[in-house]
Amino acid sequence: MSDFDLDLRAVEEHIDEELDLEGSIVLGVLDGTTPGEQWLEAISSGNVLVLNVEGDVNELASDFARDVKEGGGNLVHFRGFLIVTPPGVDVNTERL
Repeated sequence: MSDFDLDLRAVEEHIDEELDLEGSIVLGVLDGTTPGEQWLEAISSGNVLVLNVEGDVNELASDFARDVKEGGGNLVHFRGFLIVTPPGVDVNTERL
């Protein structure tokens, strides 16, 4: 048997540092009743939005979509939902 030395405490400390994420996943409805500024505020706080779209996504997201994109965030429309992420959080669409 080999002399393999693994310090699990050091690994756990390193993982905790690497996964220090801020924000939450916020579920909501994009129907025009919530002002775009509120969605932008949620994104700027590090949250990911998963919004059920009730209507024309282009019209409903027009108040905040440009600001999200210009700020480095992402918007993905998928199966009736709009996923909006802050800068640094990518949406992987390779399996679609």
